[in-house]
Amino acid sequence: MSRRLLAAVFWLATTCAGAAEFSVSPIRIELPRGARSAAVSVANEDRQPLRMQLRLMEWTQDSDGKDLYRESDALIYYPRLMTIQPREKRLVRIGVKAASAAAERTYRLYIDELPGVADDPLRPAVSGINFTLRFALPVFVPPAEPALRGVIEAMSLQDGKLAVTVRNAGNQSFRIASVAARGGAFAAEAGGWYLLAGAARVHRFDIPAEACRELRRIEVAVTADRLSLEGGLDVDPGMCPR
Repeated sequence: MSRRLLAAVFWLATTCAGAAEFSVSPIRIELPRGARSAAVSVANEDRQPLRMQLRLMEWTQDSDGKDLYRESDALIYYPRLMTIQPREKRLVRIGVKAASAAAERTYRLYIDELPGVADDPLRPAVSGINFTLRFALPVFVPPAEPALRGVIEAMSLQDGKLAVTVRNAGNQSFRIASVAARGGAFAAEAGGWYLLAGAARVHRFDIPAEACRELRRIEVAVTADRLSLEGGLDVDPGMCPR
């Protein structure tokens, strides 16, 4: 995956003409066990100075697996404000304050472009609006005793609607690349996202009535960055649309 922000999956703002160009490397921080700090490089690839502000957010997930963020001071990070000259880089240092906990701690370090630098006459404007960009850097602080475990907690089929619940039953996160469901002439695949420790998410598929009535069994495969899971569900006609 490209490290340029225009291609990064962690965009939290729309990319528009009139915004600066900068890159972040690496695009994910995962502290090794026992490590107390890490560094991130922010490069200004624009023609004018770039002013940046950094803020730390604790990252959790609710009972539906939805991402939640709240401001946090649990980590040390600096600088919190910086100006990067054109074609130059600055290092951002991130450190832990406390010893490892029973479960992985997860954060997002927001790196925001600040408005206020004089407009570049060579940069196109969009209806006179000044756009700024944001990058949300994932930061993972490992647990004291890592235990990676995922399960397909439940599968159900009702009126042709398949629901597959994947739970992170361990104490560290993993990222789901895909959830695939197959049976007979039916095949479908859904993309995934991070699943934090203890969280669960339901992946849903619609099965056409004709294909559903021909099914006898559905096989499900979950592919993640650190593990893979498999499960199956026996199908009877009463589970399909009438």
